[in-house]
Amino acid sequence: MVERSDAGGRTRDRPWLMRTYAGHSSPTESNALFRRNLAKGQTGLSVAFDLPTQTGYDPDDELAKGEVGRVGVPITHLGDMRALFDGIRLAEANTSMTINATAMWLFALYQVVAEEQGAEPRSLAGTTQNDIIKEYLSRGTYAFPPVPSVRLTTDLIAYTVTHVPRWNPINICSYHLQEAGATPVQEIAYALSAAIAVLDAVRDGGQVPPERFGEVVGRISFFVNAGVRFVEEMCKMRAFGLLWDEITLERYGIGDPGLRRFRYGVQVNSLGLTEAQPENNVQRIVLEMLGVTLSRDARARAVQLPAWNEALGLPRPWDQQWSLRMQQVLAYESDLLEYGDLFDGSVVVQDRVGELAAAARAEIERVQEMGGAIAAVESGYLKGRLVEAYARRRARIESGEEKVVGVNSFTESETSPLTADLEGAIQPIDPEVEDRAADSARAWRRRRDQEAARAALDGLRAAAMGSENLMAATLSCARAGVTTGEWAQGLRDVFGDYRAPTGLGAAPVAAAGGERLAAVRRRVRETGEALGTRLRLLVGKPGLDGHSNGAEQIAVRARDAGFEVVYDGIRLTPGQIAAAAVAEDVHCVGLSILSGSHGELVPEVLRLLREGGGADIPVVVGGVIPQSDADQLRSLGVAAVFTPKDYDATEIIDQIVDVIRARTDLTT
Repeated sequence: MVERSDAGGRTRDRPWLMRTYAGHSSPTESNALFRRNLAKGQTGLSVAFDLPTQTGYDPDDELAKGEVGRVGVPITHLGDMRALFDGIRLAEANTSMTINATAMWLFALYQVVAEEQGAEPRSLAGTTQNDIIKEYLSRGTYAFPPVPSVRLTTDLIAYTVTHVPRWNPINICSYHLQEAGATPVQEIAYALSAAIAVLDAVRDGGQVPPERFGEVVGRISFFVNAGVRFVEEMCKMRAFGLLWDEITLERYGIGDPGLRRFRYGVQVNSLGLTEAQPENNVQRIVLEMLGVTLSRDARARAVQLPAWNEALGLPRPWDQQWSLRMQQVLAYESDLLEYGDLFDGSVVVQDRVGELAAAARAEIERVQEMGGAIAAVESGYLKGRLVEAYARRRARIESGEEKVVGVNSFTESETSPLTADLEGAIQPIDPEVEDRAADSARAWRRRRDQEAARAALDGLRAAAMGSENLMAATLSCARAGVTTGEWAQGLRDVFGDYRAPTGLGAAPVAAAGGERLAAVRRRVRETGEALGTRLRLLVGKPGLDGHSNGAEQIAVRARDAGFEVVYDGIRLTPGQIAAAAVAEDVHCVGLSILSGSHGELVPEVLRLLREGGGADIPVVVGGVIPQSDADQLRSLGVAAVFTPKDYDATEIIDQIVDVIRARTDLTT
């Protein structure tokens, strides 16, 4: 970081880029939010896109139902991108876009808008996440099979190195690996394995001359997670930097230390945010921020913080401002930036960094022996290890071995004024957003030059069938008014669809163990005997929400309790779930929805079950669901609603048994 003098004559580093991850409802409303945040002192933009945009669907697609504008901003075409950045000079901005499967497409729209503003592509600075490998392991926003997806990633890298040299074309993202259960060792190892897979593909693809390969390495950045275990997380970052330097020097022969520098941004942990006593999330966020800022030699270059109430629902602008002010107090009021690294010479830190690096190095070697990260994704190895690690973490929390304040310890609490009005404590989404976005998409298609759009899409498919870089064809599509869903479908026509392994087979049996699980097993067995069949539970993920951790953990625990579990992974329509429930003759359907689309998708599943002969099958729902929404779902016939405060998976399975027994007129 660049140094400057303060009033006392001491030198201070310039603070990191300060961002809040933002975007919702519509391009126009998100633009207003961006402008407010910039006026409050935010120094960079971090764009959250909604799930249809991330997975390549237009807002009027069947799979987009209930998801439009919920977890981010919908961007369907060039007009939406213009509205998103209206009045914001892209030549002067530093924009991070959390986008992966459709990263090439969103970058093309961004570049065209910048050109319309008069900016040269070479002037653009920012980042596309573009780390598709972790999407098969955590967030689930992949659109195509792994191999062609990596092609899209490497094509964008090769293009930007030549044409947009200030842009970070890939942001290897370990953040979501930790959210999916990764230990610090796994977070390091699997993120670096993904980086190796991408760098190998760029090197071997021939698009970048060998003499410019160092520029590729120098433009790779990382996006990591920082949990509340402060010392371990800080040591993790030092180990990350150590191994990255080692890999880029020894595997790729990059001699320039500047190009080998481990450059990373951070979003501190959202997995650890609690619905119970959510005010405790504030101190968790601050501790996690310190873990990636106190160590000068391993300090993040950009920091974005979640809001205290993300376990309750969508944060309001005021909540995002609070998180921004946390960074500003640390950067401008404290003396953190006035000193060298506080941990140099620490034996404790040195030993822990060495342990983490050694264990991660061994796991990287194991992945390479399998054929690399892509092969380890396709085999289910990586997903299985994450499901296993998450199951062990849940077991520690359920047993009390790992304490979470306000959840499994110190649960007595005064009434919090922050949550006195729960409905006012989160940002509501206008229910008309989806209809307006769908109408806008249809109107855009009607107004554009249809022949130009068809020709651009034909050119995209032709390029995809060959081996040329797909960026030129993608830019042509952007300029011709092609939509996000059309671009993605054009590539699906060539690349096909894909369903990632669920990882359930590799998860440990009876992770929690003990008398409680044994008692639930007895109830499952006795209930099945009374009904004359083994109990069957269908776990369903309707819509585009790919955060499957909760669904997987319930499926694992139900299996351990003796259920026959039907789980086909993410991205199912309500019709597919209802049909499977009837065909499999299940005793209960469990729906997992974390994106906020429960109000639209759950009633649809209930309706289709009634129409398809499954009216007697009880439905339970889990997710980030406000109390008023939970009451509404129960009034529609949902038998039970579980939220993040229901952390005990064995207790949830026990309650599902209660639901089945009540529905079948068995005594509890």
